[in-house]
Amino acid sequence: MKAISTKITKALPVGAIINCADNTGAKELQIISVRGFKGPRRTKPVAGVADFVTCRVYRGDEKVRKEIHKAVIIRQRKEYRRSDGMRISFEDNAAVLVNEKGEARGSLVKGPVAKEAVQRFPTIGKIASTVV
Repeated sequence: MKAISTKITKALPVGAIINCADNTGAKELQIISVRGFKGPRRTKPVAGVADFVTCRVYRGDEKVRKEIHKAVIIRQRKEYRRSDGMRISFEDNAAVLVNEKGEARGSLVKGPVAKEAVQRFPTIGKIASTVV
């Protein structure tokens, strides 16, 4: 996992339900924990674009439902600012299921993917249709 240049506003707390943007069979995911979260004591962990999260499949195929998976956030509705001054926001909150190494489990990503997520996880960029 590489470092990214942008400080992203975190907008997805533990318990948030987000869309799954790949073709693994999952439709919606619920965030359980955020890997590497550091915050004040008793603060609920929050995630943003390009964060590595643990989640459960909330809705989807019977094969993947009610299982725990790793995922990477690729879109968020909350606006964040890039280092060049541009402000970015998306229409929905979405993630892609990945394995322990950060490689995508699906073979296709629906919709745009944030550039920060591709910088940190290059294998997601290879299967993405659009990188914004």
